[in-house]
Amino acid sequence: MNTLSPLTPEALNKYVSAMELPRRQQESSLESDVVFRHGACVGSVIHVYPSLDRAMDKARHHITTQEESNLSVANGTLILASSLHLSKGRFSRSWHAPPGGLWGCLIIADTFLPPFRQLLPLIPGIACCEALHQEGASCASIRWVNDVLLQGKKQAGFLIEGFRSPVHGENYHLLGFGLNLNNDSFPPELQGSAVSLSQFLGHPVDISTFALSFLAKLRWSIGLLFLEEEQWLARNGIGEYDEEHPLLRRWKELSDTLGKRVVFGYDVMQHPQYEAVVAAVANDGALLLNHDDGTTSIEHSGEIRYL
Repeated sequence: MNTLSPLTPEALNKYVSAMELPRRQQESSLESDVVFRHGACVGSVIHVYPSLDRAMDKARHHITTQEESNLSVANGTLILASSLHLSKGRFSRSWHAPPGGLWGCLIIADTFLPPFRQLLPLIPGIACCEALHQEGASCASIRWVNDVLLQGKKQAGFLIEGFRSPVHGENYHLLGFGLNLNNDSFPPELQGSAVSLSQFLGHPVDISTFALSFLAKLRWSIGLLFLEEEQWLARNGIGEYDEEHPLLRRWKELSDTLGKRVVFGYDVMQHPQYEAVVAAVANDGALLLNHDDGTTSIEHSGEIRYL
């Protein structure tokens, strides 16, 4: 139940065909097979390790060694580990990553145009929240940008960083993820703010099955990003993308951030900056915050905590 060994590209393809594609065809007006073809790079290569220091460091090392060996880096390569020893979140905060969770990093080549690239941070939270709903945790919600909460406690977190390869100068996005699944003990400083899926449900979950669900939903969302960019270029080719992307609409459906009174900061835990009420999320994913004096701030990065 806690093993990641069956996670292969073939297993992911089979899951998408048998489970995710039929479900999307019932729920979506989009041509689901087209969306999945656009997102098929996700999980094209999967490396599973019993333990790592940091998955994102391993991803950087993988990119570097591939190029040094005159080999290409497969877009959508996944680095997964059963446990991490030196995992970190934003601002180098330690992330508790023992056996029982889902820890990893997705490598995506930086081929997106700017209006679509800036929506990438929305994707991991959407995929995780959808997988949690499917597992029975229907109250799962996203806190801007992509913390996933179960009844106010953090079940999953994501970190997106850019990486320029040192050999050929290629740009990549590294989507790091940490999902608390069957790990049911936390350090004292996290016990009041973190929760695992098994704690919430009252029973353990099959990690490999949940991972396949999460990765299939990553395929769907990244496929939507690719497809909408392609269709927008075909329609316009020039000008600004000022539409509400389908991913943003889905993020809003899954988030409980709108209307919340929050404290904002770029490092909100150590350096909170101000309190405000979340008024809206702009088409580029930015947060619009109303202050008590009637003014509004627009924040494209940073983090919030609910009050």
